[in-house]
Amino acid sequence: MNPDNANAAAPADAANPRRKRLLLALSGLFAATGIAYGTYWALFARHVEKTDDAYVAGNVVQITPRTAGTVLAIHADDTDFVRSGESLVELDQADAKLALDHAQAQLAQTVREVRTLFATSNALSATTRLREADVAKARDDLARRQALAGSGAVSGEEIEHARTALAAATAALAASQEQYASNHALIDNATVEQHPRVLAAAAQVREAWLAYERTEIPAPVSGYVAKRAVQVGQRIAPGAPLMAVIPLDQVWVDANFKEGQLQRMRIGQPVTLTSDVYGSHIEYHGKVAGLAAGTGSAFALLPAQNATGNWIKVVQRVPVRIALDPAELGEHPLRVGLSMQVDVDVHDQSGKQLAEGGARQEPIARTEVFSGESEGADALVKQIIATNLHGAPAQDIPPLARRGDSADASARVAGDVRKNPPLIRTKLQLAH
Repeated sequence: MNPDNANAAAPADAANPRRKRLLLALSGLFAATGIAYGTYWALFARHVEKTDDAYVAGNVVQITPRTAGTVLAIHADDTDFVRSGESLVELDQADAKLALDHAQAQLAQTVREVRTLFATSNALSATTRLREADVAKARDDLARRQALAGSGAVSGEEIEHARTALAAATAALAASQEQYASNHALIDNATVEQHPRVLAAAAQVREAWLAYERTEIPAPVSGYVAKRAVQVGQRIAPGAPLMAVIPLDQVWVDANFKEGQLQRMRIGQPVTLTSDVYGSHIEYHGKVAGLAAGTGSAFALLPAQNATGNWIKVVQRVPVRIALDPAELGEHPLRVGLSMQVDVDVHDQSGKQLAEGGARQEPIARTEVFSGESEGADALVKQIIATNLHGAPAQDIPPLARRGDSADASARVAGDVRKNPPLIRTKLQLAH
């Protein structure tokens, strides 16, 4: 045996045990990793559905005027935060003020005219009683003359004159009764305040008041201003979009899951979300609020037409709405349109796939900003009627109709909400 080969074989034999131990260690590590991952998948991963096709959505409240007018001042711009009820845009009040003044004058005149109807009715009633007395007197005169006709004390001509006088008094009584009935039909079962003509004139005052109130456009909800399109001096029509207000404390997430991921998804299941804005170390927690009634392509403006010879199957996605925790939104606000990473825990299968029940008992959104607009009109109508009905002095009328005569008026009758200093104002407003 060659001594050199023997010396080379000794180190190789010594390295084999170490190599075997290393291979066994690696094999054990891979086996442990596989077992650990299998355990994790069996206990956790298989109960989670993931997607990165998810985006933040929210209410985009369009601000539109309810009356036509010229823009005099703008109180909010993009990215500004506005509170519910704060003024956003001011319109020219000149035309609305003239219409309101005309409606007030028309109501005052109508009240006085209806008072005249009631007074005329009383006068006609007295006239009717007078005519009844004339008829009774003429009848008695005719009866006395007819009784003396046989004695020759009364001539036939006098009897004929008495008969004619009775006929004339009877005709006058009938005419008076018809006049009274015609006038009474205009006021029957009504008071001055509830007379139809007064109610119609009061409705015109309320309509003019609302048009005057609506020359100032408030924010219906609290949120951030976006998409401002209105400009000072612009003539706008009712319904024209001026800007939008987005309440970022009421956003949600629309996650688009593949149709194969919906089998075990239920309403109420917990959701964990992360946003690229804050990174994976900031987590949001929410719940599945509902599953859409159709795929995204089904509600597209141009739905896909699959009834062709070159059809290729495309996996569809269904939007799933996820409600977020308001407290977490307050700490880390999101913006509409941001992308999100969504993990839905589908372990709990007790919920429903589709919502059940009838209409909601409470509205999903509500604003009280416009609820007090007619209160000032009601007070103004009462004061005008009282002034022209009972003779109250004009100075006793509170200055409700004069609200807004000054361009710097700081309070609204319907809410006493402070105005923001206008970003843009035109000097045309000083003319009013």
